[in-house]
This record gives sequence, C-alpha cells and structure tokens, in this order.
Amino acid sequence: MIGGGIIGVNLALRAKERYPDSKVTLIDKEADFGLHASGRNSGVLHAGFYYSADSLKAKFTRDGNAALTAYCLEKGLSINRCGKLVVAKDESELAGLDTLLERGRRNGVEVHELSEDEARVLEPRIKTCQKALHSPTTSSVNPKQVMASLVQDAVRAGVEMCAGEAYRGHQGKRVQLSTRHIECAYVINAAGLYADKIARDYGFSRRYRILPFKGLYLYVEEPGEPLRTNIYPVPDLKNPFLGVHFTITETGAVKIGPTAIPAFWREHYGGLKNYRFNEFAEIVWRELGLFVRNKNDFRGLAFAEMQKYFKTTMSRLASELVSGLKPEQCTHWGAPGIRAQLLDIEKGVMEMDFRYEGDDRSFHVLNAVSPAFTCSQPFTAYLFDKISKLVN
Repeated sequence: MIGGGIIGVNLALRAKERYPDSKVTLIDKEADFGLHASGRNSGVLHAGFYYSADSLKAKFTRDGNAALTAYCLEKGLSINRCGKLVVAKDESELAGLDTLLERGRRNGVEVHELSEDEARVLEPRIKTCQKALHSPTTSSVNPKQVMASLVQDAVRAGVEMCAGEAYRGHQGKRVQLSTRHIECAYVINAAGLYADKIARDYGFSRRYRILPFKGLYLYVEEPGEPLRTNIYPVPDLKNPFLGVHFTITETGAVKIGPTAIPAFWREHYGGLKNYRFNEFAEIVWRELGLFVRNKNDFRGLAFAEMQKYFKTTMSRLASELVSGLKPEQCTHWGAPGIRAQLLDIEKGVMEMDFRYEGDDRSFHVLNAVSPAFTCSQPFTAYLFDKISKLVN
C-alpha cells in the first residue's frame, strides 16, 4: 500500500478486514502519515448536494458524512455540527441555488430552501438575494486529529505502518523502497500528488496527469459574536472548486478561502522547497496548454485565483457573503495545502469525479479530490469491492 493519507489508511484497514490473514504494509515517504492533503484540508464534512446524481461523489458524500460524523462521536473527536448556508449574490445566481437544491433531493441529502428572512435567523450577517440553501448535516472536524485516530486503528488492526519509506520502483512483485525492498502480491497506490507517476510504472494513467493547485485560508478575527455557520457562494459547476467561502472550524475559529491557485510543482507549498525542475517544466507546460485552449474559462480562473494571493482580494470576495467584514480583520494565512487535481491530457479538461484504474497486479487511485476526506470510508469500501473482483 503506497500513500498514508486518509484514502491509503482506510484502504489498509479495508485490506485487513477483507484478508485478515494477509500481511498489509502501508508506506509513506514522509516522517508521519497525513502530512499532505489529508492533514491540510478544510476539515469540512460535506453533505453531498453539489454533485450530479450519476457521479461517484454524489454516491459517497452523503454516506461518508454520516460515517465520519458517527466515527468522531464514537471516538470522542472534535466536531462542530454548525451546518452550512449557500447564498446568492444576485438574481443571476438563483438558478444555481435551484440546481443545488434539485441535486440534493436527487442524492437523498437533507437540504432546505430558506427565505432571506429565514436564513438570517440562522446567521444575521449573511448577504443573499431572496433566498438561500441550508445544509444542517455539514460539519467541521480536525483533520489531523481524525488522521491520528485512523492511524491508531490501523496499528491495532495489525497493519505494518512504515513512515519515511518512499517508493522507488518495481520489478515484478519486488517493490524497491528508499531503504529496502519488499515482495508484494498486490500493490495499491493512493499516493495523491504522485499517484499518476506510480501508476505509469504499472502501465496505467496513460491519459491522465496530476496538476497541483495551492489552497490557502485566511483567518479572520472579529470583535463580538463570531459567525454561527459555514457560508458558501453559489459555485461555478463547470470547475471543481467552490469559491471563497467562510469556514467555521471545529474550535469555532473563522477562516475564508480556499484559493485554487495553479502551483508550479507538485509540493509547491511555498518558496523553492521541494522544487524539481522536471516537475516544474511539465506542469507549467500543461498549465500553459490549458491557458491557451481556455476550456471552461481556465484563463479567467487562473487570473482570478492568482489575485487571491492578496488579502484585500480575499476580504473583498468574502464581504460579498456577509456584512461587517473589514480587511484589517483578516489577520493571517493558515498553512497551505495542495490539491492533486487530475487532468485528462487527451481531452484537455480537469476530471470532476473520482478516477481509478487497476488489474490483477495493482490498483491506482488517480483522482481522490475534494470531498475525498468526507467520502473516505464508503469510497474505500467501494474500491475494495473493485479490487477483490480483480484479484479473485
């Protein structure tokens, strides 16, 4: 098992459940598990009304929300069941609210249409045009705390957890790691930002490449009563990003974001750390291709996202959702995260849904983007059903 994020750890747990007599080894190149997207995400447990009913995301978000909520309550982990409001900036966005409401109903998700006055009972400071949507099952958790608990579960289940071991290649069933090699009857790749590269070693991901996008949150410190609920704008459903919004953390802190700024190498968190020229050249070339072709207005998206490096831009966008926000109240940036977004290089479009490939030797989770954290438990059960059919 390669990759110690929330998908990899849950897959390791599934492996021990399905094959209790087998040795399951999970490797991660970092010194600990969940140090990339799984430990750096927003911590929001999404409800599942953004996604079309025929998507895997729709299938697993609702059930994943219930499963992780129950898990946090059972384990005594922090959870803030604060809900979410989706607001419309003007009349042009009312149709978008209707689309989200219809998707929620088709996906079996609890979501309610509220009048402007009803929405203000939940959050007096919101700005919305005529109506809003309320998602009562949206919650916030501490992703690092959840990851630590899942790692403990894996250890107790008998998974061999090997941090600080990087995948270096394979010959047949022999997998070379940074300090040793191991013999593997079956390889499962959930390596996030590097999942496509490892998959190509096994003959997969021919038409797919990972593009990294940097996500930043800006923390808000206001006098008086804090916001009560997450507040989101109507998203552009052509793109896999939800726009700048207010997130209430599990502790009640308020942050705005995230950005979706095109990054220039896979672990481009800041400065030149983890810079690799080959990654830089390939990724910039692919981003330039998207910029020139401009499908789904990638050019406009890139320009808009780059402006979000500035606090003034972030506070301006956030102030469209609530009243009373002042730029000076946006105090400091949180730790950046990188979204591993899959690109179909034949079609020149970003993949909107989960993607995976495999055979009787290996299996590769290629696109585990948001809301993969929320979906992780039912999604990995589904993946292991696929794996079991391939190996039997």
